[in-house]
Amino acid sequence: MQQYTISGSALKETTIQLPASKSISNRALIIRALAGEGPLPENLSDCDDTKVIIKALSEKPDIVDIGAAGTAMRFMTAYLAATADNDRSVLITGTERMRHRPIGILVEALRQLGANIEYAGEEGFPPLRIRGRHLKGGPLEISGSVSSQYISALLMIGPMLTNGLELKMKGDIISRPYIDLTLWTMREYGAKADWTAGDTVSVKPCPYTPRPYYIESDWSSASYWYEMLALCPDPFVKLRLTGLADGSRQGDSVTRFIFSLLGVKTTFERKGAGVPTTVTLQKNSMRTPRLDYDFINSPDLTQTFVVTCCAMGIPFHFKGLRSLKIKETDRIEALKTEFQKLGYVIKSVNDEELIWDGERCKPTGTSIDTYEDHRMAMSFAPMALCGKSVTINNPQVVSKSYPAFWSDLQKAGMIIDGIEQHTNNE
Repeated sequence: MQQYTISGSALKETTIQLPASKSISNRALIIRALAGEGPLPENLSDCDDTKVIIKALSEKPDIVDIGAAGTAMRFMTAYLAATADNDRSVLITGTERMRHRPIGILVEALRQLGANIEYAGEEGFPPLRIRGRHLKGGPLEISGSVSSQYISALLMIGPMLTNGLELKMKGDIISRPYIDLTLWTMREYGAKADWTAGDTVSVKPCPYTPRPYYIESDWSSASYWYEMLALCPDPFVKLRLTGLADGSRQGDSVTRFIFSLLGVKTTFERKGAGVPTTVTLQKNSMRTPRLDYDFINSPDLTQTFVVTCCAMGIPFHFKGLRSLKIKETDRIEALKTEFQKLGYVIKSVNDEELIWDGERCKPTGTSIDTYEDHRMAMSFAPMALCGKSVTINNPQVVSKSYPAFWSDLQKAGMIIDGIEQHTNNE
């Protein structure tokens, strides 16, 4: 098993070239393909999730292996179902974990639109065998409490449906900013799609238009640098992050507002909504004694803030976490298990809330398991700034969203034992 041990008592003042947003990259690639190709988007993410979509769309294999990329599984399933080719069927599959991540709700929704999809294994889970065809579309209902990727997948094929799509989301709608991001990217390519009610989106049968497109940097990746600055003992250090936009449509741009409660100030070099620019992070003296927050619209930030608050000794109560059970791993259980190793007692409520009231216990382990989950590795690594080294098991999982993460940590002054040996063996 590969391990990295991270240590370091301070950060260097440096500029970090953040990866491009994989959320925008993946949407833009699917939409570009539905538009009939056109120029590739500029500044595409180089993460695993995006690479598998690029490969599937360019090579058009009979077997699409998306690995551990949940976004690719959902988006490609809808794309393949709506891409007419009755003489060809495609099998889409992934890792062992992916074959246990539910997809039945999306499959049933696509079938209601006329899709030809069969389960090639266990009912309700990948792998899937798909035969593309022209879909009629029309009105459709889906639970709003499922993964927003199901909803985004359906919306993106909406302009290609004969009758368009009127998608009604029942119950609570989680991760709404990701749905808004999908609609925004669709409109950038000429789609006529918008909310017509608080729970309904209407997509007209108006084809996409190919166009040049530039991808901004990833706010989810930025969150780990906010975490590092919050945990760094040097009160004067500054970090610069490139390519972020004020007024970004990315839901995780809320990072800067939440971290302002934890002592991190954000300054944009240039003003203007949606304009990528360099952001400077520095400490301020304000720090909340407790953090209560509902992550229903930005669940991917949960790990970052759980680790930050525990490391800073700030009790918390986080809600809106029901989707964490079906991510790359069961993130709720993973966080509880790994923090018990470090001597923290985190409690869960109804599989959708996490609470830490400051309770500690005897540490039970020395290294952090990552569970094939990139965010476990990247959220725990900054704890090395608290004075003790942190060992990360299977650290290569960061390639899912931020391949340069470990080299960027070194650039910022962190020491990583194990990385040179691994690099030389490749």
